[in-house]
Amino acid sequence: MITPESLKLRSSYSFELPAELIAQHPVTPRDASRLLVCRKSGELTDKIFRDVADYLQAGDVLVVNKSKVIPARLFAQDVNTGSKLEILLLRQKSLNDWFCMVKPGKKAKPGKRFLIAEGKLRAEILKIEENGDRLIRFTFDEKKTFLQILDEIGNMPLPPYITEKLEDKNRYQTVYAEVDGSAAAPTAGLHFTEELLNSIRKKGVKIVSVILHVGIGTFRPVKEDDITKHPMHSEFFSVPPETVAEIQKAKTEHRRVIAVGTTSCRTLESAFDFDGRLLCSEGNTNIFIYPGYQFRCIDALITNFHLPESTLIMLVCALLGYDNTMRAYRHAVKEKYRFFSFGDAMLIL
Repeated sequence: MITPESLKLRSSYSFELPAELIAQHPVTPRDASRLLVCRKSGELTDKIFRDVADYLQAGDVLVVNKSKVIPARLFAQDVNTGSKLEILLLRQKSLNDWFCMVKPGKKAKPGKRFLIAEGKLRAEILKIEENGDRLIRFTFDEKKTFLQILDEIGNMPLPPYITEKLEDKNRYQTVYAEVDGSAAAPTAGLHFTEELLNSIRKKGVKIVSVILHVGIGTFRPVKEDDITKHPMHSEFFSVPPETVAEIQKAKTEHRRVIAVGTTSCRTLESAFDFDGRLLCSEGNTNIFIYPGYQFRCIDALITNFHLPESTLIMLVCALLGYDNTMRAYRHAVKEKYRFFSFGDAMLIL
């Protein structure tokens, strides 16, 4: 039996997942993926993602995250020893200084210098952060920006559970991605096509955007047995004025706010209070949503199926309810839904 205390245990969010259900590549077209419609009453309905439009109505506000994944994975070589290193860009500190995840970490001590792509990019370890991340300064000679060089030599930072090569790197971007900055895709949005978005607009649904640059939390699991002790990562978010106005109006008129992805959800829950009043339009958030959380802004959520014991499945449990969530996940496994980044989706109403 699940109790309030057991909901604080990481093990409560575990489930059996056959390896063959971990999606290795995206479906074509994007909106041909499957959709499990989950109502808070416990009702489950199997659909195709393009059917999501049938569950949206005039006056709804659909909120998408326009953050764009940068090719943040770099392979470096020590200037002196030739030893190899893998660098994952996580968060920009200044023009050419980035907080990075590095492996193997023992080779990345302050003062160490590395060459990337035969010297097109050079890296120097400046500092080791308390959490083990490295602050790295990148330098280059070409008359290009850092992001332009990165686009030429960087690799898409696919999650470790995707072992097959991605032939088209644009498939790890949403069709509406605009603002560079994420170390991983806001994957719930990968299911949308321009045609589907247009059909949703024609129904009278308002589509607005936020920015949350997906960062380190995507790559780091919950290690604490007591989830309330988990140190949540911080990510940059921004809510433009037109989105603020639309959300505030919708909340006043008791219209639904539907987040596309946990990133949009976390942004909205950080930015607004229960009445739709703006708390902060830009900043960094380390909000951790798990059962017991009272949602301030969103009414519904579109999201993918998440890893066992992850902060993301905990967020889903907070919105849908623990029992309903675990029932939905058991149903998804039984019906062979595809899981994780390139997998199928849930619509939580």
